[in-house]
Amino acid sequence: MNSDQMFMQQALQLAQTAAKNNEVPVGAVLVLENKMIGQGWNQPIHSCDPTAHAEIIALRQAAKHLNNYRLIDTTLYVTLEPCIMCIGAIVHARVKRVVYAAADPKVGAVQSALTQPFNHQVEYVSGVLAEPCSELLRQFFKARR
Repeated sequence: MNSDQMFMQQALQLAQTAAKNNEVPVGAVLVLENKMIGQGWNQPIHSCDPTAHAEIIALRQAAKHLNNYRLIDTTLYVTLEPCIMCIGAIVHARVKRVVYAAADPKVGAVQSALTQPFNHQVEYVSGVLAEPCSELLRQFFKARR
């Protein structure tokens, strides 16, 4: 298992935590120099906060850990393609790289629906553990319908 898969596996476990809490199952892990410095899972329903996406929570945690809002040379692992809000935060934080599992054709802002050039370009890798992350999302929404 390579490091992308290892960290995505941790993000998938966080997504499962979100699902257990009846949140959309998305998990995120932020890594610097092969060490996790932030993590999060979706919590907008529980926290009554529309910005409480997994990515935002992981970014906030990492910024506090580093005592810096710039998260230079970090990699964000997330189980679902980030939305426009999260991509905005990722760009402002200067995250170097985003690795995501499942594409989000409706509101994904990396490659899918909403792509715009920004003043900071983020490297990205998609499809890492895409099937188990996609399956978790399918099962979550199937149970809600």
